[in-house]
Amino acid sequence: MTVIGINGSPRKKWNTATLVGKALEGAASQGARTELVHLYDLDFKGCKSCFACKLIGSPSYGRCAQKDGLSPLLRKIEEQAQAIILGSPIYFGAMSGEMRSCIERLLFAPLEYASPIRSTFPRKIRTGFIYTMNVSEEMVSARGYAAMFSATETSFRMIFGGEAETFCCYDTYQFPDYGKVVMQYMDPEKKLARRDTVFPEDCRKAFELGRRIAAKG
Repeated sequence: MTVIGINGSPRKKWNTATLVGKALEGAASQGARTELVHLYDLDFKGCKSCFACKLIGSPSYGRCAQKDGLSPLLRKIEEQAQAIILGSPIYFGAMSGEMRSCIERLLFAPLEYASPIRSTFPRKIRTGFIYTMNVSEEMVSARGYAAMFSATETSFRMIFGGEAETFCCYDTYQFPDYGKVVMQYMDPEKKLARRDTVFPEDCRKAFELGRRIAAKG
């Protein structure tokens, strides 16, 4: 099987990218072919609301008609992937802009305005989500992030028809050197200690997520 990892962070070697990479290692341990894509390397925009994917008789019916840096990834997911693992940091209470734009293009095109609503996607795909964030688990609950996580899972289940699960990495170590930034409401020593003790366990959990997704294939 083929599992595609999508890093929705601008950083290629930090928290999100590391965890997506660990998830792909877990998938590979089950014999899956894996590929990691960095969204910030691609030149693309979100949905332009052209509705070419909805027009009767359109050659793009059920597929995004835009041609840009995201198009090859969308085509590869449609034609090859049995599972995808998406990773994004939380910025201002939501996933990164690039990840949101990617999801718009990925899910809206095969969404058919039937009654009831259905999907034109040709097969089932399993999905894993990895979110990294600077806040604690308690703050996530207080800010209502769970509703966003759940809504995203629901959208992917509806379009891809496969299982979806979410893993969150909390209270991340945000800067390589806290001494170079204005940072008065966090304790850098506590952040470093958490990265040394908790992040390795998060990496293990991400590996297990990837292993589960591939094992079900």
